[in-house]
This record gives sequence, C-alpha cells and structure tokens, in this order.
Amino acid sequence: MQLDIRAQTLLKALVERYIADGQPVGSRALSKISGLELSPATIRNVMADLEEMGFVASPHTSAGRIPTPRGYRVFVDKLLTVQDINGSEMDTRLHSSLQSNMNAQSPQKLITNAAQILSSLSQFAGVVVTPRTESIFQQVEFLRLSEKRILLVVVAPGGEVHNRLLLTDVDYTPAQLVQAANYLNQNFGGLSFTDARSRINGELRQLQNDMTRLMQAAVEAGSNAMDEDNDEVVISGERNLLNVQDLSSNMGSLRKLFDMFEQKNSLMQLLDVSSKATGVQIFIGGESQLVPMEEMSIVTAPYEVNGKIVGTLGVIGPTRMAYERVIPIVDITAKLLSNALSQ
Repeated sequence: MQLDIRAQTLLKALVERYIADGQPVGSRALSKISGLELSPATIRNVMADLEEMGFVASPHTSAGRIPTPRGYRVFVDKLLTVQDINGSEMDTRLHSSLQSNMNAQSPQKLITNAAQILSSLSQFAGVVVTPRTESIFQQVEFLRLSEKRILLVVVAPGGEVHNRLLLTDVDYTPAQLVQAANYLNQNFGGLSFTDARSRINGELRQLQNDMTRLMQAAVEAGSNAMDEDNDEVVISGERNLLNVQDLSSNMGSLRKLFDMFEQKNSLMQLLDVSSKATGVQIFIGGESQLVPMEEMSIVTAPYEVNGKIVGTLGVIGPTRMAYERVIPIVDITAKLLSNALSQ
C-alpha cells in the first residue's frame, strides 16, 4: 500500500521516537519532531489512516501510538537512514577485535570473537553459525528394521556415527542391503556425499532401478544426517536480553526466548534461510513465521570463505532496536569475518 510523503515522514518520526524512548507517541509530539508544518488535528487524521492500514496501533492506556511489525517493516525497508560507521570508533574496534585473533589462525576463535563483538556493540545477543564442512563418509551400513523400514548407519572418517531412518517403497532383503552397502563403500567411500550423488546418477544405470533408488536415498539421507549433526550455533550475550523490558516483561516471552536458544531448531531454520540471501536481512517478529516472538527481531548477514557462503551471523534483539546502528554492525562484521577466514 502506497504512503504519500507526509504519511511516510510522520511514520518515520513516530518509529524513531518510539525506538528512542519506548513510549507511545502523540500527535502533539509528532507536530514538533516531524518538521512538518501541520496542525495536531491534521496529524491525528494521518495517524488514523496509518492505524487503519495496520502500520501503527493505539495502546489502551494512552492516546499515543506505537509502530506495529508492519510499520517496522516499512520503516526498515523504505524510510531508514543507516549510519555510516566507516572510520568511526566502532569501525576501528571491529577491525582491531577481529584482527587480534587472526594470528592464531583458528577459525573457531574468529567465529567466537565475532559473536562476542556483535553482542558487545549491539548490547543484545550475537549469533554465528559455524561453517559447514563437506559431508564425507568412510562407510555406510543398512540394517533392516521391518518391512520397508531401514536404518542407515553412516561412519565419518573421524569415527563419528550418524543414523537416519529410511522409509522405502520396496521391501529389500538382507542380502540386497549388504550388496548395496558394499557397492557404496567400495566405490564411493572417502568421497563427499555431493560427489557420490553425482557419480551414482551417472554410474548406476546398469543396476536394478530398485537398488539405484535405495543408494540415492541413502546418499541424500546420509548427507542430511551429517549436516544436521554438524550444525553449530555460537551465541554470545543471551543474558543481555534479560535487560530488555520488551522481551522480559512476562514469563511467557522469556520462556519462548530461551527455548529458542536451547533447542536452536527454529533459529537454525531462520539462519539457514538468510544464508541463501544476499546482504543484510531483517526478520521482524509478528510478520515473520520464523521468529517465535512478536517483540523480537533478528538482523542477519551471510559470511564467506574464498567467495563461497559458508555461514550466517547476526544480532537478536527487540523489535524496538536502533536498526540504523545494528545493520552496519552486522554488515561490517560479516565482511571482516569473511576476510579473516579467507586468509
């Protein structure tokens, strides 16, 4: 829905004032801070229109208004003026903090340091998904559990064991399962699942279709099992969010917040989505099904190693955050971490 310049200016002023002090913003205050020569009555009419369109809401306890998730979305997408931190004290601190760990040549230290920097500079929670390593298997084994139910056992080169249940269209005999496992181990053991998948598609046409399907399913399931077990999220500063009244004002919100940190499933899903995008992404609670809380936003960016996206980092905080400050923090941290890991 299109907003005219007057409505955009008033919405921008309202969101900025609400982010600054957390109090509903009235028409009289907007007439002073917006820079528009409008009467309070005219401003009230515009506010009524914005409320009808779903961009602002009126708390029961006040005549002022606050932004809705939809209002925040318009603000960050179209109205926000992002701070330029190049050459600033923040920029210097970011560079020196990551630079200090480069001598150790430890990717894990760089990643942990990046999460701490994000948390320290934003005063919220910093999160980094560690780079995914290519899923290489040493051997596989099939165990027949029952008709059309098979347990796939994948052994990695380091000895780690990953399991995945396969539901098949065909009831394979134990002899067929041994034959399939032997073929995979002899011909593809030591390869990544990506390489094995492409070779299977090209080399197994001479085998029975049923056996080909089993091996393809095994490679797909094995790759997924190892990827899931390898996913690791480094989180720093979760306790900062206890000091954010918008997030900690009731036990229900706190429970959702720390369930997300503990279980990590929804967090990993969200960060995986953002790793497929370019540049900074902003997920605002209430308008994003991936964010579990109405009052929470996540600002993310992917990072790279030698030009290939390998992970995601970001800041988790309240919807009432200073986006113009957090966005460049996330953006430059992703670029610095990419540079550090690529050297």
